[in-house]
Amino acid sequence: MMPLLSIRQFFRDMRNQKLRTLLTMFGILWGTVSIVILMAFGTGLQEYQVARFKGLGESITILWPGITSKPWHGLPRGRHIRLTEDDVILMKKSLPSIKRISPEFPAYNVMLKSRRNNMTALVAGVWPEFSEMRNLIPQAGGRFINDNDMTEKRRTVFIGDELATKLFPGEEAVGQTLQLNGVPFVIVGVMQPKGQNSSYGGRDTRNAYVATTTFLGMYNRRYPNDVVVQSPDPDGMKQAKSDIFRYAAARYEFDPEDSEALMNWDTTEGMRFFLTFFGAFRMFLVGIGCLTLITGAIGVTNIMNVVLEERTKEIGIKMALGAKPAVIMTQFMFETFLLTAIGGLIGLGIALGIISLYNIAAPIEELGKPTLHFIHAVMAVGVLGLVAFLSGFFPARRASRLEPVKALKLY
Repeated sequence: MMPLLSIRQFFRDMRNQKLRTLLTMFGILWGTVSIVILMAFGTGLQEYQVARFKGLGESITILWPGITSKPWHGLPRGRHIRLTEDDVILMKKSLPSIKRISPEFPAYNVMLKSRRNNMTALVAGVWPEFSEMRNLIPQAGGRFINDNDMTEKRRTVFIGDELATKLFPGEEAVGQTLQLNGVPFVIVGVMQPKGQNSSYGGRDTRNAYVATTTFLGMYNRRYPNDVVVQSPDPDGMKQAKSDIFRYAAARYEFDPEDSEALMNWDTTEGMRFFLTFFGAFRMFLVGIGCLTLITGAIGVTNIMNVVLEERTKEIGIKMALGAKPAVIMTQFMFETFLLTAIGGLIGLGIALGIISLYNIAAPIEELGKPTLHFIHAVMAVGVLGLVAFLSGFFPARRASRLEPVKALKLY
């Protein structure tokens, strides 16, 4: 019965103070719109950038030849350290901290010629697991280099989607013949389009990949240009790098702590910084929304204080007739939550409408797709509930502490 009476009381007060109530609800509405939109756009921007960062690969480190910076066991500093494909084979067999590994033998400015076009591109010799490490996912109907290509030294090639578009415009590239410096290869796969904001040999969309065995049959190479390593998870990369350096140090006689003996790019460290930065950025955006919501909360507090002044006599009568302080406080808190909930729901609806319209228009790709996850909606509701509680608590406590005699004497 009490909630029904409180609702009737609430709408009666709204009718009596239309402008004041609407302005107060607008503050809550605008604060809710701000916090939801900022949270959604922050999430969309983060997910877009993370997806592009992962375009290079997930939980990988790229190793290049280096130069020792420390003397070791009578050997001078300044020695060149280069890993071979045999080293990669041994590390794959002996180091459990490595999930996947592949050498990479690149050849630059290779002439690619199809029936209709020709152009130059980077062609790299790699192992089959290179695809999973570097997120080179084939389009439907195709595949990456496999173990049979390696064993039989097949002339098969996997190409980026941009190469496929330029070399075979308007045609299906898979199954067609492509000449690499005059040598015919069969295209077995085309890469799915992907975002990529970093690289070390050009964007994958413009590269081609063949089996290392086939590549080494065409080019006389002893040392790979780099070695790509993947750990089971980002936290395991530190152990994987330590194991690799210990292996290489024992084989080529240098200090295992010499970080310059093998140059490396650990993408897990970049991802960790990336997530920390965007986490702080999103908290900043949410903080701005919360401050806007607090402004609306001040309005709610003010209107409840005004309601308290107007209903002091009514409260005195209720308490004189036996109403307990908890009942008076509950009524005020209920009305505060009701006012906040109406403004919040309207604001949430407006925010979701803005997000939907933006995603339909999608004017700026770099901002990503604004997304409101369930957990974020729960957080927004939680913030709104906290604001409602703090807004109504102090006026409600004042109302519950009124003395009936003094309250009646005020009127």
